[in-house]
Amino acid sequence: MSGRIAVLISGTGSNMEALVRACNEGEVPGDVGVVVADRDCAGLKTAAELGIATEMIDFKAFGSREEWGEKLRAVVASYEPELVVSAGFMRLMPPGFVDAFSGRLINLHPSLLPQFPGAHGVRDALAAGVDTTGSTVHFVDYEVDHGPILLQEEVPIEPDDDERTLHERIKQVEHRLLPQACRLILEGKVTLKGRNVVVSS
Repeated sequence: MSGRIAVLISGTGSNMEALVRACNEGEVPGDVGVVVADRDCAGLKTAAELGIATEMIDFKAFGSREEWGEKLRAVVASYEPELVVSAGFMRLMPPGFVDAFSGRLINLHPSLLPQFPGAHGVRDALAAGVDTTGSTVHFVDYEVDHGPILLQEEVPIEPDDDERTLHERIKQVEHRLLPQACRLILEGKVTLKGRNVVVSS
């Protein structure tokens, strides 16, 4: 299977750029058809410069998370994506959105889940004094940074790391891990059956 990917962002969109590059180079059998953000952000400008359709569904413009989620669902669905990727998207998706794209909605998180979920995974790993953190790609469910894990890769924490330096090293891993996950799904090598990730040759 190959097809269109929708990417959800809230910030600079560096993982989105890495995924676009992987698609253009044939590493991923698909293309990024739309980039959707929950706020005005640098990644939307980057996507537009790359010739990708962009949409902003401003969370603050809606009376509830459910109303915003329904608009988000409708807009993303209008692009008929085979895969929806949350890459630095800083909103919890309502159940209706998760259900609409079940089995083809993945998230990228900068820790080795289930350790350090939430918006400050890198900071929390440093505060905990662990030796190793990393990156996780997982299927999305109703909980924050939760759901069946697809791929993980460790990143050692150096003695002089701060949040910026550690996050930059994690991003280097993420830029490889996310395209790999997308390729596995679009090639039909990984599927979600209930709560289980099924790998086929």
